[in-house]
Amino acid sequence: MRKQNNASGEEAPKGRFHSELFDWGEALLISLAAVILVFVFGVRIIGVEGNSMMPTLQDGNQLLVSNLFYTPEKGDIAILTKDSFMTSPIVKRVIATEGDTVDIDFSTGAVSVNGEVLEESYIAEPTTTQYDITFPQTVPEGCIFVMGDNRNHSTDSRYGQLGMVDTRYVIGKVLMRIFPFREIGTVS
Repeated sequence: MRKQNNASGEEAPKGRFHSELFDWGEALLISLAAVILVFVFGVRIIGVEGNSMMPTLQDGNQLLVSNLFYTPEKGDIAILTKDSFMTSPIVKRVIATEGDTVDIDFSTGAVSVNGEVLEESYIAEPTTTQYDITFPQTVPEGCIFVMGDNRNHSTDSRYGQLGMVDTRYVIGKVLMRIFPFREIGTVS
């Protein structure tokens, strides 16, 4: 068997190509595993369906969401799921957390938490639509009270089928809008 020589007459390393190919493959697999771990345990991309969060979010927006070390807080825009209400994830704003008392004056549209009227510059219009929940309501332990920013066109915690949401159903907090590209950035 003859040894292969390169142009300078030196013997070409036999396994060099295979070694580089193996190194590239190994780097690709490690990178892929890291991306999968980040998306499974850290961040997800979830799309907005419907208009309940207008004007803050629009139907079709794509959101970057994180659940890493997340505990819902008042004012957060959260993604949650509740199969008895809807099978796909829903986007709502956290209005109150466990122990808070929520009251809504449907004649003025004012939402109060623990007796303080919320300053809500993000809503489409004052809250005048009442569903089947009576107020005031105290949020039970381990739950949150959520509402859409498009208050009169949002099915949320005012509606008994969704009601107070157990925090175990919270997928995560919206970090930023990533689509459409012209609107990339944080949302609040």
